Amino acid sequence: MGLRLLVVGSGAREHALVARLVAEDSVEAVDAAPGNPGIAALATCHPVAVDDLEGLVDLARGLAVDLVVVGPEAPLVTGLVDRLAVVGIAAFGPSAAAAAIEGSKGFAKDVLAAAGVATAAAVATRDRSEALAALARFGPPHVVKADGLAAGKGVVVTEDRDEAVAAIDAALVEGRFGTAGEAVVVEAFLDGVERSLFAVCDGTDAVLLPPARDHKRALDGDRGPNTGGMGASSPVEGFGTEEAAPLLDTVVRPVLAELAGRGAPFRGLLYAGLVLTAEGPQVLEFNARFGDPETQVVLPRITSDLAQLLHASATGSVADVPLELADLAAVTVVLASGGYPEAYEVGRVITGVEEAEAMPGVAVLHAGTARDDAGRLVTAGGRVLSVTAVGPDVATARARAYAAADRIAFDGLQRREDVAAQ
Repeated sequence: MGLRLLVVGSGAREHALVARLVAEDSVEAVDAAPGNPGIAALATCHPVAVDDLEGLVDLARGLAVDLVVVGPEAPLVTGLVDRLAVVGIAAFGPSAAAAAIEGSKGFAKDVLAAAGVATAAAVATRDRSEALAALARFGPPHVVKADGLAAGKGVVVTEDRDEAVAAIDAALVEGRFGTAGEAVVVEAFLDGVERSLFAVCDGTDAVLLPPARDHKRALDGDRGPNTGGMGASSPVEGFGTEEAAPLLDTVVRPVLAELAGRGAPFRGLLYAGLVLTAEGPQVLEFNARFGDPETQVVLPRITSDLAQLLHASATGSVADVPLELADLAAVTVVLASGGYPEAYEVGRVITGVEEAEAMPGVAVLHAGTARDDAGRLVTAGGRVLSVTAVGPDVATARARAYAAADRIAFDGLQRREDVAAQ
């Protein structure tokens, strides 16, 4: 008998995970909660929201799953893995105590300092005056971050001091981010190229997945506001598996040791956002789960059994599962609703998905989609679809992804035209 899995989430990341997991020989069945129309074509979806922790635990028990794979960060930070552990169900993802590495930027800075891992100098504070003093101390460009989870909208990087002050006030005075903005982190700007590092961890050790590059800004040329991500590519020139390997010893393992020493061993996916500065790699931030849209380009490059690796992370040692990679490239282009990441409309009819999916090497992964009363596929979120393509190199994969994206249309469609162009 193979593994029965429950994937929690409803985005393109979860669609990518489900698509991969249902194809593994070690997997008997995959369920999803709540899923989306794309996931529903591959697995059984259950209408349980990601913030309904008790509902998710009851669902996992009722299905008698062997492993819950948690996609989004919010249920990790609020303790879904802890609640599953109480009833004896394994989960891929960290406990709430370990997930604080993403849930609190101040906590992450403290862990990095204690572990001796290079990162930007920073001040974490709830006091407006102290935050303003930090702006003067570090100088421009100013970096202001809401301490908690703010759906990618709590970070401001600007040369304009007035804009930085406004960001501090939005969090501490206006309460724009709720509890996530009760504290802010003001930090020195790291000058260099950003790269992403992904490590599947078992509490004490880790294995690295292929690195990826993502595009966070909404507009071409890395302009406009930060988003959840508008595209990604892998491999990354100059930052392949060989270049990333030393970071296991300089970043990942020291952080794992520090968290374990605090009684919060980290199991799951540790995602380090790095800046390759003139002084060497420095950690910009951590995520405690698979990235989106990076997952869409990393998973196609793994040829070994992903389900066994995730299960080993949750229940044993990742050293027991070999990781094998394909010599190919992947690129994903996000199709978003007009106005994203600010206000946008939903319910716009989507056409061309089947035509795009029929193209060689292409997968169309659903993020913010739904079915209307007539059964038509419509937009239901800011990021709507991730059009992903593979090829022998990044240029080929990029051309295929954009050719497929050209087949898809909906009113107000917004995308970047320069994903993986450099």
